[in-house]
Amino acid sequence: MKDFYDVIVVGAGPAGSTAARYAAAGGASVLLLEKDRDVGYPVRCGEAVSHEGVIQFIEPDPKWIAATVSKFRIVVPNGSSIVPRLDGIGYVLERRIFDYELAKVAAREGAEVVTKAYVYDLIKPNGKVEGVRVLIKDQKVDIRANVVIGADGVESRVGKWAGIDTTCHIRDMESCAQVTLSGVHVDEGILDFYFGDRVAPGGYLWVFPKGKDTANVGIGISVEGAKEKAAVRYLEEFIEKKYPHAAVLTRIAGGVPCAKTCDQIVKNNVMLVGDAAHQVNPTSGGGIISGMIGGMIAGQVAAEAIKENNLNHLADYEKRWHKRLGWRHEVFYHIKEAISTFSDETLNTLCENASKLPEEKRTVGGIFRTALWNQPSMLLDVAKVFIS
Repeated sequence: MKDFYDVIVVGAGPAGSTAARYAAAGGASVLLLEKDRDVGYPVRCGEAVSHEGVIQFIEPDPKWIAATVSKFRIVVPNGSSIVPRLDGIGYVLERRIFDYELAKVAAREGAEVVTKAYVYDLIKPNGKVEGVRVLIKDQKVDIRANVVIGADGVESRVGKWAGIDTTCHIRDMESCAQVTLSGVHVDEGILDFYFGDRVAPGGYLWVFPKGKDTANVGIGISVEGAKEKAAVRYLEEFIEKKYPHAAVLTRIAGGVPCAKTCDQIVKNNVMLVGDAAHQVNPTSGGGIISGMIGGMIAGQVAAEAIKENNLNHLADYEKRWHKRLGWRHEVFYHIKEAISTFSDETLNTLCENASKLPEEKRTVGGIFRTALWNQPSMLLDVAKVFIS
């Protein structure tokens, strides 16, 4: 390991590994630091992605695909459900293996990867960021760089140390919990989403298959909604009723920022990607592919800035992100705000109305338009998202 790199990436999740990959592919010397001893651990998400999202970055491989899905089902409070028509397929991942492969791709492009490397501060003489301070094998080491990319999650300390406001308002923070269950009967080809105040107030509960008898079962609700009862308790009650004899293999809990992208994701020579930049779909809470897109753009821009010897070029990252995906997330944020106010009665009615749509119109976009029919100012925005 050297004492200077063009780019240092902090965090080896999908966003961080992708940023490292594209920065290295662009000719920059890159160091990727991961605080845990293994890349891909711990897993903190539902692990579902679309084929179209994945194929942009890596060829699908059965070794990190737990299930291939072609449908999803929306279940409303009265027990009714609807299965929208989907164009394409999706995957439920084995995130530990998937993340590991992404780091390997970054390494093949030339990035150096170091695990069990805890970044505890930035090097900032006179306020200018010149690198990171990291604990490796119980030794404190200063490593300098022209560019630092923070991919260190929603609690991003890199962003805070750099003076970037990464605060997520409590109304936009989802309280989430998930377990992996074994010994359950699930349909391998479908993702289930449950809505309603008794199941997941202001959010939703999901069941994602990971084979014939295994599934990720999780919940995401607003922090406000969790004041009456913790998210994990809603999850436990659902499992007690739906899967009373299941074996629990894993448990995780945490917060997900279902907000707009941070107002600032670049400051001087520091960039943020993934959850650190709040690059999460505000409606679904999904952030794997959007974080990888953010990582790709940041890595490309960082490499260009190094090649041009012009760090002012880093500001282009914000423009490219907004043009590629940021504007959609702003629309999704408004959709989330509208849907979160729906009562159980409204959800039941929407399901009934959506089921009457002709099959060719029973799409995700069609259902959203039905749901927001009484809010015409939003219909054009919804149409833009699903047509573009």
